Amino acid sequence: MPYRAWFQCISGCDVRYELNEVIYQCKNCGDLLEVRHDMERLRVHSAEHWKRLFDERYRRTKWPYGSSVWGKKEWVCPTVENKNVVSLYEGGSNLFWAERLGKELGLEDLWIKQCGNAHTGSFKDLGMTVLVSMVKQMISDGKNIPAVACASTGDTSAALASYCAAAGILAIVFLPKNKISHAQLIQPIANGALTLSLDTDFDGCMKLVREICSKNNIYLANSMNSLRIEGQKTVSIEMVQQFNWEVPDVVIVPGGNLGNTAALGKGFLMMKDLGLINKQPRIVCAQAARANPLYLSYLTGFKEFKPVKAQTTLANAIQIGDPVSYKKAINTLKNFQGIVEQATEDELANASAQADRTGLFCCPHTGVALAALIKLLKRKEIQPHEKVVVISTAHGLKFPEFKINYHESKLAEVTSQFANLPVEVPPQYDAVKTAIFKKLDQTAS
Repeated sequence: MPYRAWFQCISGCDVRYELNEVIYQCKNCGDLLEVRHDMERLRVHSAEHWKRLFDERYRRTKWPYGSSVWGKKEWVCPTVENKNVVSLYEGGSNLFWAERLGKELGLEDLWIKQCGNAHTGSFKDLGMTVLVSMVKQMISDGKNIPAVACASTGDTSAALASYCAAAGILAIVFLPKNKISHAQLIQPIANGALTLSLDTDFDGCMKLVREICSKNNIYLANSMNSLRIEGQKTVSIEMVQQFNWEVPDVVIVPGGNLGNTAALGKGFLMMKDLGLINKQPRIVCAQAARANPLYLSYLTGFKEFKPVKAQTTLANAIQIGDPVSYKKAINTLKNFQGIVEQATEDELANASAQADRTGLFCCPHTGVALAALIKLLKRKEIQPHEKVVVISTAHGLKFPEFKINYHESKLAEVTSQFANLPVEVPPQYDAVKTAIFKKLDQTAS
């Protein structure tokens, strides 16, 4: 029997839609869809079979299974034929033991899942490979899809542009003008995407791209499209695989549009359902205080959820006040003893800089997650002995202005506790020696 998957409503409407159907919301109630798998078919094989198979494929070269996403193809998107897979060897990112940072924070076992060590520099590659592969499959089957489009705060547009360029499909990206870094802006430009710079915020871009896609048969690539969640859920599976199939106690993830929070939970639930693991971690979603609708909902026990007008934040990729995946995220957090915490601009900038001083190079969104960790440790909601994984969602090299302005103490509302500027000295031995030993003395004290 073949492996099967389909779309189904997250609210329980008993209607199925095929994965090659251009649809993002339930036709009955309008809620988001999720990908469901034929779990009975997957249970034909034992948990040990799946562990062995995933380990045998991991980071090898047999197409397309060396990708850490497509190495789990049966669990992700079995509908796509191998010839239509669009892969850039995504996944397999470093699970970094942050020993020194953990000791500074009072944590014995801290790990950073460096999803930014990816082809386009963020975790978005994991979902985009699935989505663009499905589009290529649909085009191969005769569907008329002239282009794929997304609204973005930077990373989604980079991933979409790169994967569409590899597939030979036009990418259209809607970006809020002057709200993303130059490093993020140049990526879709370099990959040949039609790059639309709009004088609005992400929520405004999102509203417009949905209208354009619905009226012009252009395929929507934002995280309301649950094909992306299928790729992103492999973060959970991969980290457990890297821990030799042991589950951490706590996983902390930055939250903007909230698809990643839902994806993490989905990966853990699937492993537990198929017997690969026997416990679940607690999941923490960390939001910027300037874009915190899920945090505000958490304070009410999730009794209500209200969008907010997102304010400008250094963590621009999660500067989202009306996240489309909030229901999925809330369901996940309820299932995983979830916590939502927020971080101010000062907290996220200094947490990121402190981590950098221990060998990392964190994006501001990882700074949000680290700041949440610091708060939860102080409140004893995370214990010093627990194994904690922080999801680093993007590479710090995408945010040079953030780094430079921090060390030059130019960030509003931030007191740069770890600023480290170059020391200007004349090209003379004595002057250089004096500067070196002054630093050594400061370090010793």
